[in-house]
Amino acid sequence: MPVQPAVTPEPDPMIEPVFLFSLIIALSIVLIPLSARFRAPILLLFLAVGMMFGEDGPGGILFEDFALTYNVGSICLALILLSGGLGTRLTDVRAAALPAGLLAGPGVILTAGLVGLAYSLVFDAPLVEGLLFGAVVGSTDAAATFMSLKDGGVTLARRPRQTLLVESGINDPMAIFLTVMMVEVVDTGLPLDGDTLARFAPVLAQQLGLGLIIGLGAGWMASRLMAWIKLPAGVGSPFLLAMGLMAYSGTTMLGGSGFLAVYLFGLGAANFGATPPIRAIHFHEGLSWIAQICLFVLLGLLVTPSALPDVALAGLILAAALMLVVRPAVVLTCLTPLRVPLREQVYVGWMGMRGSVPIFLAILPVVSPGPITPVFFNLVFVIVVISLLVHGLTAAASARWLGVDKDVETDPDGTASD
Repeated sequence: MPVQPAVTPEPDPMIEPVFLFSLIIALSIVLIPLSARFRAPILLLFLAVGMMFGEDGPGGILFEDFALTYNVGSICLALILLSGGLGTRLTDVRAAALPAGLLAGPGVILTAGLVGLAYSLVFDAPLVEGLLFGAVVGSTDAAATFMSLKDGGVTLARRPRQTLLVESGINDPMAIFLTVMMVEVVDTGLPLDGDTLARFAPVLAQQLGLGLIIGLGAGWMASRLMAWIKLPAGVGSPFLLAMGLMAYSGTTMLGGSGFLAVYLFGLGAANFGATPPIRAIHFHEGLSWIAQICLFVLLGLLVTPSALPDVALAGLILAAALMLVVRPAVVLTCLTPLRVPLREQVYVGWMGMRGSVPIFLAILPVVSPGPITPVFFNLVFVIVVISLLVHGLTAAASARWLGVDKDVETDPDGTASD
């Protein structure tokens, strides 16, 4: 009887993507200690990995799905904010609530306005398009800022550290709201007047209110449940992950700010219980690294490096305006009335580090039916790269030069005392 040939099973179509994804993650993680050794901004290396695998790199992957990147990026950003909330102490929030709140609210609005004016002048573009651009680059990045400080070996003084940390954790919702509003204004041709602003005011109140109430409420509930039920040691972290994503998605479905909710959930879960969940914090730190790698690699894949030289000069001009004029002016405006010492204001003004959120938000106007093209995305990408490079390489040196790498006692007039 003839022997039947063995049937070769069809290859699983998911095997190659899983292999490629694992390779990229492993390669990015291996680069982390290398980045710390050479003081290179690690998030910039993640972007470089994505560009290396992209259409202009040796990987040759043609990836132009802005919508997919936005959807996946939303989940990654939620995981990053959850980890940030879990790692933030309530004492830091209380101490920095006023200065950080001013920078995260009025400060973002003022940043959007000034950057928008600069964009309009550089490109001779309508002011509403400039304000959209200003809204996109209006928020700072906590992960990028504190990675740079950690890699630089700087123990930052308490007050500027608290201000930067809390501001970066809570300023994303305002930037997101302004971006969504300006996308609609640009796409529909609405006049930017009092009636339009009044139309969006209830939306802002709803987003911030629901984000605040649901985030803190869910965080308190999670901490109470963990104390009452006595979950097994290995289950607490996945439980917080599930609850955090529920707070994010549930708030978003109700029309609130899911990003604010998930950050405040982490803050509440870590601080409302008897003791902070240390194991959960470590688990979510690792998860945050994976999320940041995925987000930055995706953003690196999405950009076309060969198109960047066309916007390099304009990006350099706008980055200089943002870093050297707009951010310092906004910080001085917000913090001077609080009598924050000038050296701390200068440092907080300098460390207005941009990261994943502006690139993430730049996807919105590109995928909308309005007139914004991928050139807009490329321009934001250039500004973020410049910020990561310049701020990442100067974070430690500028802290030491300004003397904010340690706490000093101050006189009532805000001057340092011996």
